[in-house]
Amino acid sequence: MKRLGKLIGNYLRMGDTLLLLLCIAAAGFGLVLIYSATHSYENGRYMPVQIFALALGLILFVLFSLIDVEILTERWYLLVGFNILLLAALRVLGVAGETGNRSWIRFGGIGIQPSEVLKITFTLLLTRQIAQLQESKKGLSGVFSVLSLALHFALLFGVYVVISADAGNALVFLVIFAAMCFAGGLNFLWFLVAVALAALAAPVLWTRFLSEYQRSRILAPYFPDLVDPTGLDITWQPRQSRIALASGGLTGQGYLRGERAQGELLPFKHTDFIFSVAGEELGLVGCAAVLLLLTLIILRVLMTGLRSGNHRDMLLCVGFAGMFAFQVFENIGMCMMVTPVVGITLPFFSYGGSSLVTTFAAMGLVSGVRLRQKGREDSQRLG
Repeated sequence: MKRLGKLIGNYLRMGDTLLLLLCIAAAGFGLVLIYSATHSYENGRYMPVQIFALALGLILFVLFSLIDVEILTERWYLLVGFNILLLAALRVLGVAGETGNRSWIRFGGIGIQPSEVLKITFTLLLTRQIAQLQESKKGLSGVFSVLSLALHFALLFGVYVVISADAGNALVFLVIFAAMCFAGGLNFLWFLVAVALAALAAPVLWTRFLSEYQRSRILAPYFPDLVDPTGLDITWQPRQSRIALASGGLTGQGYLRGERAQGELLPFKHTDFIFSVAGEELGLVGCAAVLLLLTLIILRVLMTGLRSGNHRDMLLCVGFAGMFAFQVFENIGMCMMVTPVVGITLPFFSYGGSSLVTTFAAMGLVSGVRLRQKGREDSQRLG
């Protein structure tokens, strides 16, 4: 028992205890909001599933913090093989989720969202690729280097979108890619080239690759009277969300007392629009608390990377920080009707076992960066 206590004490001393506490606080607050959002549902499975996911996430946080990123990324072929198997499984076994995209694999009552796992493996693989290119004679900004990075991203993005039709989560891969390339020192001119190519391709993508329904979803926040191809009011969901946010005022209508949170007017209130539940029932104060926790987590991840003294660790942390920042921006933007509704959940707060477990796993890798940094500092002191 004493030995176990000593091991736990050493881990808390060496690992990123502050990040762990912030993650637990955010996930705990998320449980409070999910309980309220699902209080009116007849199905009582949501809370047990989320609690189990939290427990599993905490275990993975500890286990992943003990993994050396450099050793893991050197076995890149295993990560590539795992990605291929995961995408193949999605192609064969994938089923439509609540948003209609073929982005879930289900076994009985258990659902796995492969995109959540792919975000971690993609970040790890990109960490290794950028570091290897930087160490080569051509550097990161050579034509071959840029093309190899672009091919890596395009393959994952394209295959995932074709299989799942889930463009929303695919956008997260784009943000991870851009953030890590920027942190890796890619010449800014290449970003301008990418923007120019995207602008040239946009009309073709818009008219030939996006369905009328998808185009309507993108335009919905900016054209309040827009209807989808079936004649339904496609702005109804985000409008209800914005009304819920506005009706909360400073301190909210009261926990478990939100008119829309406890009724049927607010769609996907336990997943996509959980932030609106916080706004309606807990008001501006509740929303500020959610934003504060998420901002502190993102800043902690960035600071850990910048202070790591190791380029691969820095790249990994920047990738995860970019991923979380975009998801927070997009999800809250959906709730406020300023960004399109694309089915991206709010990290730590939205219901979803896959999201919560993989989020804790990613934060465990970040904690491992700090753990190894402290280990190096202790070795230098003793030396």
